[in-house]
Amino acid sequence: MGIRIVRLGTARSALEGTRIGTVRRPPRGVPKTEFATQNWYDVWYPNLAPSAETMKLGQQADTPAAWAAFTKKYRAEMAKPENSRTIELLAALSARSHFSVGCYCEDEAHCHRSVLRELLLEKGAKIEPTTDASGAAGTQ
Repeated sequence: MGIRIVRLGTARSALEGTRIGTVRRPPRGVPKTEFATQNWYDVWYPNLAPSAETMKLGQQADTPAAWAAFTKKYRAEMAKPENSRTIELLAALSARSHFSVGCYCEDEAHCHRSVLRELLLEKGAKIEPTTDASGAAGTQ
């Protein structure tokens, strides 16, 4: 049981469960009916995505200080009651369910999902290790 943190659009692991897209916008050029079959996501949940303004901060963050500013702003957004309750819910569900959350970014270290991983862990979530396309374990 537990949550996998994934890159949307990648192959699913056997025990991944429901894939939740924590992105601001759906994938471009993909019919809504094909989001799940093309491994984007089963459920779109933009509530856990950074706001458009904060997302731009993250995309433009090219120094540790700029990334820290993005992280601080995103954490503040996720501290709002509706988002904090969602993170607590996902953390609680991770003890008894398989599911995943993800974003499109190639590099998790430079993506809001790295911060979301930390927030989930802080609430006691069980985070499962992910594997890359070769089957090697990692934190994707």
